[in-house]
Amino acid sequence: MSDAKPARAPKGATGVLILADGTVIWGRGFGAEGHAVGEVCFNTAMTGYQEVMTDPSYAGQIVTFTFPHIGNVGTNPEDIEADTPAAVGCVVRQDVTAPSNFRSLEGFDAWMKRKGRVGLSGVDTRALTRRIRQLGAPNAVIAHSPSGTFDLDALLAEAKAWPGLEGMDLAKDVTRDARQDWSGGPWQLGQGYGEGAGPGAEGGRPHVVAIDYGAKNNILRNLTAAGASVTVVPASATFEEVMALRPDGVFLSNGPGDPAATGEYAVPVIRRLLDANVPIFGICLGHQLLGLAVGAKTAKMHQGHRGANHPVKRLSDGLVEITSMNHGFAVDADTLPANARATHVSLFDGSNCGLELTDKSAFSVQYHPEASPGPQDSFYLFQKFVKGLK
Repeated sequence: MSDAKPARAPKGATGVLILADGTVIWGRGFGAEGHAVGEVCFNTAMTGYQEVMTDPSYAGQIVTFTFPHIGNVGTNPEDIEADTPAAVGCVVRQDVTAPSNFRSLEGFDAWMKRKGRVGLSGVDTRALTRRIRQLGAPNAVIAHSPSGTFDLDALLAEAKAWPGLEGMDLAKDVTRDARQDWSGGPWQLGQGYGEGAGPGAEGGRPHVVAIDYGAKNNILRNLTAAGASVTVVPASATFEEVMALRPDGVFLSNGPGDPAATGEYAVPVIRRLLDANVPIFGICLGHQLLGLAVGAKTAKMHQGHRGANHPVKRLSDGLVEITSMNHGFAVDADTLPANARATHVSLFDGSNCGLELTDKSAFSVQYHPEASPGPQDSFYLFQKFVKGLK
């Protein structure tokens, strides 16, 4: 990493990451040619890079993978969390090699190119991660040109001009366009994803309406596996539109951007659902929106939490769950009202990771109990929610 803008690219450099403070990081580009702007974050998971790149919560972000061997198992159509990748690019240590995995149908380089995402390899990702930990997540431009020719001044200007995630409502960019009856069940080796029971199915399944602020597919699969029939509605769905579906419970999904910005239209709906005594379960952005709906505040984090190895303490009994996380904002536990109590806390930094209301059937967690990628310690939360609806 260099602290000043060099006059020309070093030999062999076909990619570059330019931070808004003028720091220039050279490497070898892969994936799509061109450039993209976003916030640089880091993810500590050792597996699941395809799920990470397609997680809608990564909209507007450039993911630095701390695990060096990214791309080594290729890609396939099953390991995605949304049809379109949300992360605008990624930074990796080692060059992407030919895939070595029986499930691979396409190399990561080719997949990134086809999906229009810019990659940068050959970077000291440990040094970049330390910088983010010390100084916070920077805005930057990632660029790839096989000729090694870049207009550094223009790229730096774009990085400086990008306003950052604070104040951005990105849920509107990644949500579904229309209502969808979800039917996908859990994945099994050699069988793919099973079929769940849609709304109106026999068997007395409770009906969950999931509000999509950027929902990961595996969340919906886990709701189905827990025994619910699921209908997904766009982030802009009104209270009347949700209630017209006759929900037994409402799920508030994960998603990208600033919860306060999304809350401009989401919070009034959630408050009316609470007033109507509709059971609610929220994850990640959904957790933050529930917090805002009851009067708490959210704040931008210094570096955020992103990975598949985050320890979270359950306050009711002291049990520690190893969790998957992806968030750059958090609920300020000190602002929770009297009828909302904290249920989980991060053992990394003490930030709030869960809440429940004492006077309503509503709870939420900051982490991702559906994993994908990550540990399965917290799958029980889906059963807790769905069983409470019966």
